[in-house]
Amino acid sequence: MTQQHFGQQQANRPGQMTAVMRAVAATGPKVLRIGVVQSGRVIEERIIKQRTHVTVGPSEKSMFVISSDAVPANFRLFELVGDEYHLNFVDSMSGRIALPSGISDLSVLKGHAKRSAQGVFQLKLTEDSRGKVVLGDVTFLFQFVAPPPVQPRPQLPVAVLRGATSIDWTTTMIAAFSFLLHFLGIGSLYSDWLDPIVNEDANLASLVDSVKSLPPPPPVEQKEESGDTKAQKSEEKAEAKSSGSQKTPAAGAAAPKMSAAAAAKLSKDLEALEMATLGALSGAGPATAGVLSGRGEVAINALDQAAATSAGVSSGMGDLKLGGGGGALRPGQVGGGLGDLGNSGKTAGTQGTGEKAKVSGPKGNASVGGAAVSGGAVANASRVVAGMKAGFRNCFNRELASNPDAQGTIRLTIKVGPGGEVQNVTAAPSGALGSAVDCVKARARSAQFDPPEGGSAVIVVPVTFVKQ
Repeated sequence: MTQQHFGQQQANRPGQMTAVMRAVAATGPKVLRIGVVQSGRVIEERIIKQRTHVTVGPSEKSMFVISSDAVPANFRLFELVGDEYHLNFVDSMSGRIALPSGISDLSVLKGHAKRSAQGVFQLKLTEDSRGKVVLGDVTFLFQFVAPPPVQPRPQLPVAVLRGATSIDWTTTMIAAFSFLLHFLGIGSLYSDWLDPIVNEDANLASLVDSVKSLPPPPPVEQKEESGDTKAQKSEEKAEAKSSGSQKTPAAGAAAPKMSAAAAAKLSKDLEALEMATLGALSGAGPATAGVLSGRGEVAINALDQAAATSAGVSSGMGDLKLGGGGGALRPGQVGGGLGDLGNSGKTAGTQGTGEKAKVSGPKGNASVGGAAVSGGAVANASRVVAGMKAGFRNCFNRELASNPDAQGTIRLTIKVGPGGEVQNVTAAPSGALGSAVDCVKARARSAQFDPPEGGSAVIVVPVTFVKQ
């Protein structure tokens, strides 16, 4: 009896699916399910989970946006009045609605619907109502369905939650010891624990001893002047004394600087003075014939005319500003001319005996052309080359003492090193110059130039030797 009663209870118990459906049905009132069809295609379907108004129209705030001028911008197609839905429609709409009383067209239902002042018909719907509403080319299909079950909040799996709350102590300890060893290794690289101990007192004492044991500095070598350099300086001093146009500067005063034009004029005046002196020392014949020996470097006819006149050549009043005795210089006459300069009427060496002065031998003149610099610019090339002129003339005069017919030209090629020193000198002589070539080369080797740009330079100097 007891078993039969238990079997009847099992037979009356509903199945699992039935229980689930009953639980879903009992969750609340049904909700609207709306589909939008346009040109025969379903373009949108939506379940209105929250019971609220359903609006349509061209406004962006509408739930279903359609492009139609037959309804307002935000028209309530399904309006929630209290807890029940009502269908609102206008004359421009058509469709069919299934009600508990049967299926009817909207045009028929207008008589049973409530009409508002704006001309909108309102029809009450039940949860069993369904149908379609056509507005232009858009059709709204609706029905009431059970609300979908509430989706549970997503949660992580149990295995993941368990791993997040528990700690693997074995792995954690291995990682901790690994990091500790790495940090100790890096710290030992940048620390000075393993560096040897430095005794600063011992290092300073050894440094002082090494400084004391250094050898003394070498003595400064003084450059010895060669014979050519001394001869050049003596000739320059003699020329400076013989030029009466220059004034001797006071003791302790700096020598005045001279421009290139003034230096050229002074050199010209000195050469003219030397030629006039040789003419005054000549014993016979016209003065120009003794001075120039027929070479034609000066206008001979002008000097001959001056020598043939009764006035002769006047001294002490010309451009040279020469001091000493005055008077006229006539061919063959002694006294009163350039030969009596600074002697107050007495001839040097004769003391008024009337004897003529004699020329010891021929003298020569050296003219230096412009210096042609190649390879690198040398700032003082022209000045140094011009200073070699006196030495070149001295070399030529020595050669004239042994060879009175010596004359010619030399083309010097001077190679200047990085420090301005002369590294090599080559000469291309022309004429009978003899040992004067070697003397000129030696004079050029003793020159010192400014350091050339580029590290080296080549200077070509043409030198002409003329007997006077």
